[in-house]
Amino acid sequence: MSKPQVNILNFTGLYNILFELRDVLKFDVLSLHSEEELIRQNKEVDAITVTNKKITNNNIALKNIIVLNDIPIKLIDLIDKINTNLLKQKYSFQSNFNIKNYKLDLNSRVMSYEKKDLKLTEREIEIILFLNNKKLPQKIEILQKEVWGYSENLETHTVETHVYRLRKKINERFNDENFLISTKDGYKI
Repeated sequence: MSKPQVNILNFTGLYNILFELRDVLKFDVLSLHSEEELIRQNKEVDAITVTNKKITNNNIALKNIIVLNDIPIKLIDLIDKINTNLLKQKYSFQSNFNIKNYKLDLNSRVMSYEKKDLKLTEREIEIILFLNNKKLPQKIEILQKEVWGYSENLETHTVETHVYRLRKKINERFNDENFLISTKDGYKI
């Protein structure tokens, strides 16, 4: 998984400091020179932007911008601000994940469709996310290795039982037998 990105807009000193620390930071740092470049960048990637000037362009989503009015600021406080915003961004992203016609909230582990909710286990979420990211059906052995972290002691019926129960829950709650499909080549969404 790639690191979150923090854009530094017209703030060369801050960029240089964070760039020097890039090996210990939990985010990548990129220098931007104009609000137009920020607009282009925001269309390509959802990132936090740090600046010391007020952003005036109406095309920029202000929720992901940290404006540093109180300069000087302690570096640890700045990194805390950035990390807090990255956590909020991640939480927000995980609250609204769409798979087929369903909304999946990874934070509360709830799957919903047309005002019906279904509480899922962490393993069920992992199965759904793994299969959703694959174009081709996945064999039991692949699920065993990738979702369960593969264990010599894990029997294939463990995977089959989990998938069976998940399919049953979804069918009972949403009357949908085609969300998670079993084929001769494996399972798919």
